[in-house]
Amino acid sequence: MNEKKKGGGALLGAAFLMATSAIGPGFLTQTAQFTGTEKASFGFVILVSIILAAIAQMNIWRVLCTTGLRGQEVANRVLPGLGYFVAFMVALGGLAFNIGNVGGGALGFNTLLGIPNSVGCILAGGLAIVIFLLKNAKSAMDTLTKILGGIMIVVIFGIIIVVKPPIGSALKNTFVPETGVSELIPAIITLLGGTVGGYITFAGAHRLIDAGITGEKNLKEINKSSIMGIGIATIVRIFLFLAVLGVVVKGVTLDSSNPAADAFRQGAGEIGYRFAGLVLLCAAITSIIGAAYTSVSFLKTFHPAIEKNENWVIIGFIAVSTIIMVAIGQPATLLVLAGALNGLILPITLGICLIASQKKSIMGSSYKHPTWLLVLGIVVVIISAYLGITTFVSKMGSLFV
Repeated sequence: MNEKKKGGGALLGAAFLMATSAIGPGFLTQTAQFTGTEKASFGFVILVSIILAAIAQMNIWRVLCTTGLRGQEVANRVLPGLGYFVAFMVALGGLAFNIGNVGGGALGFNTLLGIPNSVGCILAGGLAIVIFLLKNAKSAMDTLTKILGGIMIVVIFGIIIVVKPPIGSALKNTFVPETGVSELIPAIITLLGGTVGGYITFAGAHRLIDAGITGEKNLKEINKSSIMGIGIATIVRIFLFLAVLGVVVKGVTLDSSNPAADAFRQGAGEIGYRFAGLVLLCAAITSIIGAAYTSVSFLKTFHPAIEKNENWVIIGFIAVSTIIMVAIGQPATLLVLAGALNGLILPITLGICLIASQKKSIMGSSYKHPTWLLVLGIVVVIISAYLGITTFVSKMGSLFV
């Protein structure tokens, strides 16, 4: 009975870890900005990106958790040495975005309590580090992500009640958008990358592997956990969309420097602004934890010392992110480079997992990957590769202009 409860806790913890890794400061900003520009049609963007994200998530989680191999290990089985390349890309992207997450934590502290950004950075990094100083760090990580994820959902729902968004219009536009579909494509790929790009889609799968929930016998639970992760991220995205929509339909133009907080302030006054700070802080702390844990999980199998001292390496990862954020402030070039690389990670890693799913030497002789999931996975690889390459070229061009 205790083992069953422990396993259930890890399944939910993995789902929340994946979801809250996705729900970072960038997630909140993207959602608010796109709702401001696309209004109710943004519901269609959410719908399409969630379908694509679910396909990617289910393929990757099935392969990793069935084999019990982490992303880099699967890549090395497909092509020796490929795992090192994947690990480098994921860790680089994780570090760069963790710098942004620390900055988001500082912004959250500033919005909530008026604390200066430099102090807020140290507090945000410090709070995340405390989790990995605990003896039962992974269990504490599961618990904290559930609590902070729950707080975000409750607070944003409270703002929805206050602003009274046009739910009928949002529902209609989710399926028949007033804005042309071609005009919504940039938003779709941005949301796809923000929901399952880079390290994010691996966060929950690697957590399940650490918890020992692997093998064909656990496929039902693995699928359930992956869908829960996407579902939690979707709930937060929809709630935030509705909260911001209730404000922008009244003709309000949001402050581009902090659109989510400005929407909360415009909709619910000063207390709404403070609640936005709380949401931003919760999002930042959970994303710092998720990015650091997952990035190090890509490195730890390459040397016994990293795996033996995993928590200390994670602490070092968070500390470096915090120091860079305090010292540089806004490492724009690094973030642009990492963002461009992040757009390429999803088609590469998903493609690797699809190839692995067809190899009995990796999956085992009895495993059969669902054909529909394979076909839809290939479609997502093609779409995300095309859009990822286009984004990479444009961002790299902007660095040298």
